[in-house]
Amino acid sequence: MPSFIADHPMLCALALILIDIAVWRLISPTLANWKLAARLVIFAVFSAVLFNDGMNPMQAAPYVDDTARHLAATALQIGWWLFAARTLTVLLGAVMMQRVGHTGRLLQDLMGAVIFLIAIIAAMAYVLDLPVKGVLATSGAVAIIVGLALQSTLSDVFSGIVLNTTKPYQIDDWISIDGTEGRVTDIDWRATRLQTSQGSLAVIPNSLAAKAKIINFSRPADMFGLAVSLQVSPHARPQTVIEALERAMQGCRALLAKPAPSVAFKASASGGVEYEISGFVPAMGLKREVRNQLYDLAFRHLQAAGVGLLSATEGSTPATVSGARALLERSSIFSTLRQEEKDTFSQNMTLHTYRAGDMILPAGEVSDHLFIIESGVISVMLVKGGHQFEAGRMGPGEVIGESGILTDQATLADFTAKTYCTLYRIENEYLKPCLDARHDIGEAMKALLDFRVHAAQALTEDAPVVPVKKGFLQWLRSRGL
Repeated sequence: MPSFIADHPMLCALALILIDIAVWRLISPTLANWKLAARLVIFAVFSAVLFNDGMNPMQAAPYVDDTARHLAATALQIGWWLFAARTLTVLLGAVMMQRVGHTGRLLQDLMGAVIFLIAIIAAMAYVLDLPVKGVLATSGAVAIIVGLALQSTLSDVFSGIVLNTTKPYQIDDWISIDGTEGRVTDIDWRATRLQTSQGSLAVIPNSLAAKAKIINFSRPADMFGLAVSLQVSPHARPQTVIEALERAMQGCRALLAKPAPSVAFKASASGGVEYEISGFVPAMGLKREVRNQLYDLAFRHLQAAGVGLLSATEGSTPATVSGARALLERSSIFSTLRQEEKDTFSQNMTLHTYRAGDMILPAGEVSDHLFIIESGVISVMLVKGGHQFEAGRMGPGEVIGESGILTDQATLADFTAKTYCTLYRIENEYLKPCLDARHDIGEAMKALLDFRVHAAQALTEDAPVVPVKKGFLQWLRSRGL
């Protein structure tokens, strides 16, 4: 051992403690293994310095004749026990983090408290030479008094231990505890913290969570349920409503195919009949978007079936209007036509029907007509890398074939019927004069075409290859050095 350390062991031991604190603070938390290795090395050197100078933590402190040195040695030996406890807790924490992750934090804290308690009792017994039995008896009586005073808090603590052991939920899970829904951000000694969908923080005591009804939306990890309820007129035939809602489900690609989504009758009253669409999505973040999309699709498919939602019955199209005329009213492109123009326009629309699987418009064909979907679901198929994939689905009110009408270009995708479909066809020789006379309709169709072309290009182009950065050793290996 160097002469300076041998001559000044207490000063070196104190310096090692300060170095440990500084290193622990300065090393980044991302370098956890390096922090742990540094602490182990410093503790080993600290132990060697103490034992080499005769300051054995298993015995009373030396230098009895020199009061100042005796007190300093006593403090360092007690510090050794606390240093050992802290090192052991950090080591156990690192092992537990690798095995069970953040869910074992509460158990780690409990083990740390037990280790520190043992270290304090050992320091009192070995270094201070105190009667441990008397201390334990006194601490037992104090523990009973404190336990009675902190009964509710201790209930939260032990409930937290049970929750961490049984693991009904973990950090980042979306759960509901007694109706309070949110993402688990922390589980500590006293409470479970949830971040709600409104961004607020809900703190639920562990004792309440252990007794409450818990719903974990994150298990299974790849499946999150959702439901959309709709009320329709009591005069609408149930089979018609169910078939329209089933088409709405098929038009929503984000819904998982397994478990299959479903439509169910919920309740009936004199004011209306309630139906529910239920299904699953692969991510929690999709629930709100898919619910909105499902409601929009249900609205459109019910309209196409001649059924209106209760909130929309006042503005529904009169029953005397033809199907083609009603479709123009619902179309976002042709709704700006004047009433007399819609009447004339609808007379030049012919109805076509397609069964599921029928080709409506193949890729590469220059269309000389425009289709407006009245009912059903149409699948849009693109090709990437020689493989065909579904890029989207279309429903009532949307148009097909605008590229041939506007630019005489071939369509980029295959349009096939996914369900039984009805479409109205408008020939180019009638549509062209309308587009020339009504620039607003032409601009709307051009904007739609631009959007679809850019979307198709984004879906079919190859992702750029990100070059992998090579280190110095990889550079040497690549050159055979």
